[in-house]
Amino acid sequence: MCCLRQATKNRGWHDLKVQKICGNGIKSGTLKVLRAAHTLPNGMSDMKQNMKMQKLPALLLGVTMTTAGTAAAAGFQAWEQSASGLGVAYAGSAAVANDASTVFYNPAGMANLPGVHFSTGVVGVNEQREFRGAGGRSGGEAGEPYVIPNAYMSWQITPQLTAGLGVSRPYMLDLDYKAGWQGDATVRRTEIRTVNFNPALAYKLSDKVALGLGLNYQQLDWRLTSATSNTKADDSAVGWNVGALFTLSPAMRVGVAYRSKIEHDLSGRQNGAAFKGDLDTPASLTLSVWQQVSDRWEAMGDLSYTHWKSIDGYDLDNAWRFAWGAAYKFNPRGKIKFGIAYDHAPMGKHKRIAALPDNDRLWFSLGGQWTFGKASVLDVGYAYQYLRDGKVADGAVVGRYEGSGHVLGVQYAIGF
Repeated sequence: MCCLRQATKNRGWHDLKVQKICGNGIKSGTLKVLRAAHTLPNGMSDMKQNMKMQKLPALLLGVTMTTAGTAAAAGFQAWEQSASGLGVAYAGSAAVANDASTVFYNPAGMANLPGVHFSTGVVGVNEQREFRGAGGRSGGEAGEPYVIPNAYMSWQITPQLTAGLGVSRPYMLDLDYKAGWQGDATVRRTEIRTVNFNPALAYKLSDKVALGLGLNYQQLDWRLTSATSNTKADDSAVGWNVGALFTLSPAMRVGVAYRSKIEHDLSGRQNGAAFKGDLDTPASLTLSVWQQVSDRWEAMGDLSYTHWKSIDGYDLDNAWRFAWGAAYKFNPRGKIKFGIAYDHAPMGKHKRIAALPDNDRLWFSLGGQWTFGKASVLDVGYAYQYLRDGKVADGAVVGRYEGSGHVLGVQYAIGF
């Protein structure tokens, strides 16, 4: 739940039961407001009297709606935490375990990496969303390119115990509508930036079973601007991730990974005044399989479930992601990769908002891998994302969104 507060010196706080508007949906919640010691907009001077949401300041409404949206969209949750999986649309993410990026996707996979391993890379994302109102184009073209860097390492301490560390950016968003567009009063720009530090351990119980555990220290920066407001806030919070890797045979592995919900208590400034709000990121579960089909072919699959309903106060749909990929070894050092994925967004047509006009998407991926020497590997991947057209009715923003995305990444890994 996003509970917003606007602070003023020498004033107390009063809990006020209100209805909260999110897109077209209306939800009940508790709003922290100042006690009745100053004059409110609309001529209201007593905070103890009953209030309806439509009489709250438009600025506060805009912030409430936008925070709800940024906490509830597949486009805000970035799968692109390593370019080595981009070519197969991140199929088999919790089971492949062939470089140190497994720290993020399944820490148990580190048990599959002998010695010391390093992996680093960068992924560029360019998603464009164009708003079309009843009269055609309405100047609402959102989406700014952004870059997601990553770095990971693993170190085998004993034959059973491996330690690792990952630095990644699992939640990213940059929407810029420009001034004067149809929904300028609601949102002009939304930015989300995260940095995630993920120390982890893996323990090999046997040749067939390994377990992993990690902690996640996450820094989050959030910014929202509209025609009438400018809000900046940030927070640091802690979560955790666990995983298991089952080696059923030398040619087949199954991985299970879970990432916890992380609760951020944002604080910052809103039009010069103090601002506080809550922003949670949801728990997720991934089941993956990898199989060496032949000397040249390997196949992998992924089933992921994100528990968006764990975000208190919002009527969101839990989301599924399905991915399948394959790799063909065309010579002893080179592979060609390809994959497809379906990514379901938790915001339906009655929940979509201008601050995050996300919708279900299809991934079409292609990539290549080249091995240098004994343990140096270079991966390059590309994915085209097809976003289904999505209807929206968010205040003055009534119409539909069209969108697409391009993802390009490179990853280098080495083992000693």
